[in-house]
Amino acid sequence: MPEPERKPRKDAARNRQAVLEAADALFARSESPEEPTTADIAAAAGVGKGTLFRAFGDRAGLLRALYEARLEPVREAVEAGPPPLGPATPPQERALAVLDAVLCFKLDNRRLALALEESGTGSPYQAEHYARWHDLLRSVLERIPGLADADFTAHALLAATRADLVEQLAGEEGARRDRLRAQLAGYVTRVVAPAPAPHTCDPR
Repeated sequence: MPEPERKPRKDAARNRQAVLEAADALFARSESPEEPTTADIAAAAGVGKGTLFRAFGDRAGLLRALYEARLEPVREAVEAGPPPLGPATPPQERALAVLDAVLCFKLDNRRLALALEESGTGSPYQAEHYARWHDLLRSVLERIPGLADADFTAHALLAATRADLVEQLAGEEGARRDRLRAQLAGYVTRVVAPAPAPHTCDPR
């Protein structure tokens, strides 16, 4: 049998990487979640728009791929890393560390995170990456004694890291990074604090 032709596959992989690198560089300089356009990205990558669409489907697909590529180090630290993000961490401490990591990631990737959460259905709750964070956080919260309704609590805590809220606080109101992290830490600590021990009456 003739050997399968590999050149088109190699070209597709090279083009995909070029598009991701171009998008990464352009988003680092963007001033709006509407920028850069797919035409801007394709031109910077040296490919046609058709090549971009074949590789990623649409702009939202490209945003998801870029987001996942940037998020990979955080995900690895959460899944298999040491404390405070890794699985061996006590649940209260890990919940705080996970949410701090999400906040820091969105502060470092404000335009990309905002563009991704505003794309497609317009609901960040239906995004695959949101489902993964929610599932992880819920599983951590379920290990905290006395904490009720871990599913809803995970949603409520993640809402404090929504990209539009981060943009409002950091971009519009000019809140400093250290202040936002401290405010989030205080909020999370209050929510996940262990329930007080029940009061027992003196039998005498």
